[in-house]
Amino acid sequence: MPLWAQLEENLRSRLDAGEFDEGFPTDLQLTAEYEVSRHTVREAVRHLNKTGLLKRERGRGTVINRAEFEQSLGTLYSLFQSVESAGVEQTSQVLRLEIVTDSVAASHLEVPEDTEFLLLERLRLAGGVPLAVDRAWIPGEKARTLLDVDWSHTALYAELAQAGAPVPNQGWERLTPMTPSAADRKLLELRKTDAVFFLERLGSRDGAPIEWRTTIIRGDRYRFVSDWTTGERSELRPTAAPGIN
Repeated sequence: MPLWAQLEENLRSRLDAGEFDEGFPTDLQLTAEYEVSRHTVREAVRHLNKTGLLKRERGRGTVINRAEFEQSLGTLYSLFQSVESAGVEQTSQVLRLEIVTDSVAASHLEVPEDTEFLLLERLRLAGGVPLAVDRAWIPGEKARTLLDVDWSHTALYAELAQAGAPVPNQGWERLTPMTPSAADRKLLELRKTDAVFFLERLGSRDGAPIEWRTTIIRGDRYRFVSDWTTGERSELRPTAAPGIN
């Protein structure tokens, strides 16, 4: 193995052991500790940056890239509960709360294009710092009662239940890495080079579609994990829903 690769492997082991939780050493410190050239150190650190374990930040140097919140795939979950269960307060700023028509949402929810939806668009914050831009389309007369809800510190599914509206108990999600639009990037306080997760969710109640949702989530603050078992097969979603190009 090249010298830089040996150094990378050693640093990776120390990162996994939590040895650098208080701060990652500078290139100069690593050069002195390992008695190697600065070029070797930079190459090892560059590869750790490339794999996402480290990142370079202006004014801070090299830091450990740790997601603050983690969510298991394959479960019905609430972003509100995911954040609050980590001991962090989740709040929201409403960007849009109105009755609209939307052909894309109508197609996913299998209703006529002129169907009216409650559109709830929120900037979700964790500990006062932007985490996600969340947009949900909910059909039905009972959804109109949600126009009067104070969304600053509550969850959509909890409010649906409170209103007597159906709450999803099954569905599917599609997760795609992407570069956000300029408007979403500004809301999330991201740089041009920062990536996000684009989450699409179709929520159903006993097989009947009742919620279409898209969420832009900061990739540096949130990560998804999936459990698996040998011999079990998971279902793949189609690349596009019927009628969507």
